[in-house]
Amino acid sequence: MPVNGNRITVDPITRIEGHLRIDVEVEGGKVSNSWSSAQAFRGIETIMRGKDPRSAWAMTQRFCGVCTTTHALCSIRTVEDALNVPVPVNAHMLRNLVSTMQSLQDYIVHFYHLTALDWVDIVSALSADPATAGKIAESLAAYSPIGKAWPTNSFNAMKNAKDRLAAFVGTKNLGIYGSGYWGHKDMRLTPEINLIAFAHYLEALEYQRKIAEAVAIIGSKNPHIQNLTVGGVSTAINFDSMAALNMERVQWIKKLLDDTADFVRCVYIPDVIAIAGAYKDWFNLGKCSPNYIAVPDIPMNSELTEFGLKGGIIIGDNFREIKTWKDEALRKGITENTTHAWYKNPQDTLHPYDGEQIPSYTDWQENGKYSWAKAPRFEDNVTQTGPISQVLAGYMAGDPLVKKYVDFVASKAGVTIPQLNSVMGRNAARAIRSLLMVDHAYLCLEKLLDNCKTDQSYVNYLKEVPTDKEYIGVGFNEAPRGMLSHWIKIKNGLIENYSAVVPSTWTAGPRDDKGRKGPYEESLMNLPVAEMDKPLEIIRSIHSFDPCIACAVHTIDPEGKEIVNVKIR
Repeated sequence: MPVNGNRITVDPITRIEGHLRIDVEVEGGKVSNSWSSAQAFRGIETIMRGKDPRSAWAMTQRFCGVCTTTHALCSIRTVEDALNVPVPVNAHMLRNLVSTMQSLQDYIVHFYHLTALDWVDIVSALSADPATAGKIAESLAAYSPIGKAWPTNSFNAMKNAKDRLAAFVGTKNLGIYGSGYWGHKDMRLTPEINLIAFAHYLEALEYQRKIAEAVAIIGSKNPHIQNLTVGGVSTAINFDSMAALNMERVQWIKKLLDDTADFVRCVYIPDVIAIAGAYKDWFNLGKCSPNYIAVPDIPMNSELTEFGLKGGIIIGDNFREIKTWKDEALRKGITENTTHAWYKNPQDTLHPYDGEQIPSYTDWQENGKYSWAKAPRFEDNVTQTGPISQVLAGYMAGDPLVKKYVDFVASKAGVTIPQLNSVMGRNAARAIRSLLMVDHAYLCLEKLLDNCKTDQSYVNYLKEVPTDKEYIGVGFNEAPRGMLSHWIKIKNGLIENYSAVVPSTWTAGPRDDKGRKGPYEESLMNLPVAEMDKPLEIIRSIHSFDPCIACAVHTIDPEGKEIVNVKIR
């Protein structure tokens, strides 16, 4: 992490998916300028050309090693939209289950294993009193939306966690923790709360595994599920057959969901609120674009007219609900700009249907091209997506479930809804959405069981791709990290062009042709930097977005070098 005068370069940013470089200039103890640079070239969109569109989902989920399921699902929806292929209700319910449960895994991993270490001083936990920690942990039930105490929030559990930590530190080899900013001036939690967070960090490993297992039962494999097909799923439904999705497997899925739901409600939510209480000023730091975009998701019928989650577009003070994926303004309003991205396009701004990925790597140029990520815009507005966009759109659209959980978390944290547009607010929004995913997973499981009493169909197979004309389509998905869209052109039965506009492209993108910063860059402006050689504040803001740069840019390092993330930063 080079520091040169007032310039800090953090490369690589770790505890993310992919390769990201952040540069900032600091004046008077605050960030005065910033650059977000995705450091690897995506090649998959180009690889897709000439392929059978029915196989697109299997390849595009290789964009990422974390959000594989969301890319697979979005890709399937893209082809179904282009070719107007109906999908049975049961298939939608199984897809929804995979989507909601994968989101739960993502949120648990993000908070505990990727971002908590920005706020939790693990080494400080060595001086904690386990008895005091146990009592504090028991009191966290007040922050649970179901008011339930977690059974391992006890003296014995805290003592065991402290002993494990002491044994690890005693080896004098902290491994991935060795480069943490322990003892930083802005690490504020008491040793006891640090110990509680560390104990829950260890438990979270088990619960993210449980919900990943539930995804694998439906998807046949996780990551990179194998059960999708254009027109539905290949997961046969027969409650009386051992070779299909039967009642035994459904009950297995429900048990894994029950366990994870309890962890989310009784541990994850209270931990977020408790940590936020010590860093309340961070609800006023890291603000970026006041424009948000989210699409409706969790389809509940074959006609795609009913959705479990509402969508909408917020531009400043104006809100418009998106009620369908066919919304013309939504489809027409998205563009990508490459003025500061390493691509050679016929023009700087293109619609995704026409987007190209012709690499044109130079070097890192402060006023020129400096990133492999493009700069998406909606109707020429810098717009952010992600859990904050999802919950704000649902709140503005009057979704009672969203309102219930937003009001609960905001009141317990003592903040207003506009303050969610902040570093700590993004973490809170993700926690809110985890509660929504729990409830919608149960609703979809219930609807699947109810519908299967009279109808166990699960697919409308597309036997062949029509070759009579050009077809275009777009698939949308509210991925864990925000709105995802895949765009396709099909000609002569094969893919002519393919483009993916992913959540991290919206947020991690560079400046556009008008010099406007992307959300990552905006969020860093005016952030305090207490220690130039330990820019913890920068890391906090970037991690609050749950960056997945592998989705934004993927596959090839332009210089052919292997990139290895070795430090906790």
